[in-house]
Amino acid sequence: MNKTSAVFGGVIGGVIVLVVFALYLAPHRSDVLQQELITTNEHNLETAEETTPIQKFGEISLADLFDKSDDGVVKVSVRKSTDPTTGRSLGSGFVYDVSGHIITNNHVVDGSQKTTVTFLDGTSYHAKVVGTDPYTDLAVIQVDVNASLLHPLPLGDSSTLRVGDQVAAIGNPFGLSGSMTSGIVSQIGRLLSTPGTASFSIPDVIQTDAAVNPGNSGGPLLNMKGQVVGITTAIQSATGEFAGIGFAVPSNTISKIVPVLIKEGKYKHPWLGISGVDIDPDLANVLGLQDTRGFLIVTVVKDSPAEKAGLHGSSETKETDGIKYQIGGDVILSVDHKDVRKIDDILIHLQREKKVGDIIDLEILREGRVTNFELTLEERPNGNQP
Repeated sequence: MNKTSAVFGGVIGGVIVLVVFALYLAPHRSDVLQQELITTNEHNLETAEETTPIQKFGEISLADLFDKSDDGVVKVSVRKSTDPTTGRSLGSGFVYDVSGHIITNNHVVDGSQKTTVTFLDGTSYHAKVVGTDPYTDLAVIQVDVNASLLHPLPLGDSSTLRVGDQVAAIGNPFGLSGSMTSGIVSQIGRLLSTPGTASFSIPDVIQTDAAVNPGNSGGPLLNMKGQVVGITTAIQSATGEFAGIGFAVPSNTISKIVPVLIKEGKYKHPWLGISGVDIDPDLANVLGLQDTRGFLIVTVVKDSPAEKAGLHGSSETKETDGIKYQIGGDVILSVDHKDVRKIDDILIHLQREKKVGDIIDLEILREGRVTNFELTLEERPNGNQP
C-alpha cells in the first residue's frame, strides 16, 4: 500500500513526522548550557512598531499569568539507571490536587528507578509513580508534602480553543527552572505518533508556536485565564531543538484519563481493530466515489470488535497510473451519526466520547450500498502488538 497510514484504536491514518518526542533533558551532558547567552537591552520603543493585544474579559496579562501559575509548576528529575552520564533526565510537571498528585508525561518517568520533584522554593522530595498511560503520554506521580507547597493549577476546557488564541508554556527548558514562553494556538485536532505503542497515535493534539525545548515535557500550556488547556509533550524538529512547532495533549484528555490513573494506575482505551486509509481524490476516483470523504478499511484484525461485527477489509488490488490501491473494503462514512472526513474524526470521537464496553454505530458503504453496523468496543491490545 503506497498511501501514508497509521493505526488508531486499531486504525491507520496520517500522522505527524519528524517528531522529537523525548523533550526531557539529560542534565549531566558536558555541553549542556555551554551556550552563549544573548541579551538585548536596547530596544527602541519608538521604532519597534509593537502593538498591545486587546485583552478579553476574564483574561490577564502574561506577567500576571506567570505570578498566578508558577508556584504550581515543578521540576521532575528522574534516575533511570546507575550510569551518571546517560541514566538521568529532567522534565516538568504541574500540581493536580492537594493530595500531592502531580501530572507529567509518561516518557519523562518511563523506566524510572527514582523520581524527585523540586518545588518553586527549591525544596525537593521523592515521588512515587501512581499511574501511567503511554497511549496519551500522561503520567501521575505523587509526593507526600506539606499542603502549603501544593498549589493546584485549574484545568480549562480545551474544546473551546480556537486557532489564534494566545497561550503560554511554563517549565524547565534545559534545566532553567520557572521559564515561561508565549505564543498562539497554531492548530487543533492534530494526530501525534507515540514511541513504544506500535502504530497507535494520540488524537486531538494542540499545535502551538510557544517555544518548548528539552526539559519542558510535562509542563502546562495555559490560556490567558490561568487555566491549563494542555500538557506540553513534543516538538517537530530536524535538530532536536524548537523550530516553531510544539504539541500539547489537551486538557479534556487529561480530565478524562488522570482520575482513572489515580484510581487504577492505568487507562483502558477503546479499540475497533481495523486499519486503512483516508479517501483522497485519487482513491475516490479508483473506487468510483463522488465524495472525497470517509475511511477505507484495508485490514480487519482477527477477533477484534470489527471482525465480530462483520466488517470487511480490502480484498483486491487495482493499479492506476502506476500506483497500486487496495480496494474492496468497507468505507466508513460516519460514527454515531457524525460525518467522517478522515481518520482523525474517528480517533477524536473515540477519545472524547467513548470507553471500553460502549456501543458505537458505524455507517458503512459496501458495494455501492449504505448500511449501519453496531460494534461493542473492547480494550486496546498491548502497544507492542501490530
